[in-house]
This record gives sequence, C-alpha cells and structure tokens, in this order.
Amino acid sequence: MALDPQVKTLLEQAAALGSPAVNTVSPTEARALMEARGTDPAPGVYKVENFNIDGPGGPIPLRVYTPKGNGPLPIRVWYHGGGWVLGNLNTTDVACRHLCNKAQCIVVSVDYRLAPESKFPAAAEDCFIATKWTSENASSLGGDHTRLAVGGMSAGGNLAASVALMARDRGEPNISHQLLVVPATEPKFDTQSYLDNAEGYALTRDAMIWYWDSYLPEAKDKDNPYAAPMRASDLSGLPSAFIITGEYDPLRDEGEAFGARLLESGVDTQVKRYEGMFHLFFNLPTTLTKGAEAMNDASNALR
Repeated sequence: MALDPQVKTLLEQAAALGSPAVNTVSPTEARALMEARGTDPAPGVYKVENFNIDGPGGPIPLRVYTPKGNGPLPIRVWYHGGGWVLGNLNTTDVACRHLCNKAQCIVVSVDYRLAPESKFPAAAEDCFIATKWTSENASSLGGDHTRLAVGGMSAGGNLAASVALMARDRGEPNISHQLLVVPATEPKFDTQSYLDNAEGYALTRDAMIWYWDSYLPEAKDKDNPYAAPMRASDLSGLPSAFIITGEYDPLRDEGEAFGARLLESGVDTQVKRYEGMFHLFFNLPTTLTKGAEAMNDASNALR
C-alpha cells in the first residue's frame, strides 16, 4: 500500500524543519530533539501520581495513571521508546493517558536508566524491578496483581518482551499479557523492511545501528535474550501477546518474526500490520486515523 497521506504530511513537515539525524549528534542533543518534537494533545485522566522506587542504580521514577472506576483495576506497566538512549515519562505521557482511559486500567510508566551512560542490562533490570514492585504494591495502587500486563513501544517493546522473559525465568511476577508496539527484537539490519525503509520514514537504519551500539556494552550481548528477545532459545510459557507493526517501519519484519516464533512456541499471539504507517504512528492517535485504530486495538486486546 502507498504511504498514508496523513503520514506523508507529517514527514514533509518534519523534513522542512531540517533537524539533524539523532545518530549525528550527542545523546544529550538527541534527547533535546526528541523532547522538542510535537505531540498529540494529552487527554485528561482521573488521577496521575509520581513515585520513586529503589533501583540498583538509584531511584527509578514512576508515573501512575488511574482511571475513574471501582477497583481493584487491571494494571499495565509501560516502558517508553527512544532506542534505550532517548525518552522519559513526558515523551510517553500521551500514550499512557490514552491506554489508561481506553483500557480502563492503571498504567505505571517507568523512567528507566538510559544508554550510553547506563548500558545493558541497566534498562532491562530497572524495568523488571519496577514491574515486580508494581505487582507487590498493586493493592495500594488500587490494582489487581493477578491482572498485570507489560507493554512498550520500539525499545519499550523490546523491554516489555525482555521483562516477560525475565519473569518467566525468575518465577515472578506473574504477567498475563504483553503489548509490543513496533518492537526492536534483535540487532539484525538486513531484513527486507530495513532495506526498503532505511531512509525517509523518521526512524532510519543508521539510527537503529547507533541505538543498538549505544545500548550493548559488548558484541556478545547481541545474543543475550534479555537484550534481544528474538535470540532466546525458548519462547514457551510466555504471556499472551499483541504485536503491532507498521508497513513503512524498519522494525516491521523483526516484530512480525518474533510474533511467528511466539505462535510456534504455543503462545497466544496476535500480530497486526497497519498499512501505510511509519514507526511513530502509535504515539499519534489524534493526528493519525490508524494511530487511533491501533490504540483502540491495543486497549481492546488488554480488556
């Protein structure tokens, strides 16, 4: 299918700004570029609270979104995108608010440590600790620890899949569902979607190589399943999954391949490709018609 006209307009507007590619500037400058990027309007949520919990590298900031309703409510722990280098609680705020309202669930957003200052496994361990804390403290949040899901977009999708693997291997916490939005599942840059969409669709092949290089401390870590879930030898026993991909996303093929492996391993999995969409579409449910569709689909899958 052709590039969606709404996406084409956004890409033209972004190109007109002339911003440098993230992989050509410092991490600090790249973070500032991401924060300056326009976002959709943030919908109101019944209650939003900020917490800090203890982590191996210091406090881990959390932001908890609670919808109006009688508890205990289901909980989704959410990990932001940004290639493990960029992003924070603010850059994923809009998505968390939509998920909270549409799925009628508590959303716990995690501000994990970023690379290259804190390389793998820092982000993955922070996300696991935050998820375990959420399970253990669910009742104080008004939540139900037996209905605990994880999710994230891009690098956040990678971290959600990694946390699901960690929880299975470590025996806790019990996770019931994983939402993987345009997930990065392995550092493999020669898939057809990488070749077809290497340039011109917001996320580039060069940027992804830079992100992975920033995240992994050593070449051998590319085969660690907690860094690259696709490299796990066994995917059985994992929670059900809903995987979202975009046609014009370099990460499309690895997300869909991960879904195929989950299905082969007996995991209840749904994979949906959104035609004409680029990498960032899930974060734009007000601007993009298919962004709204994906947000609704994700919320319905959770419910």
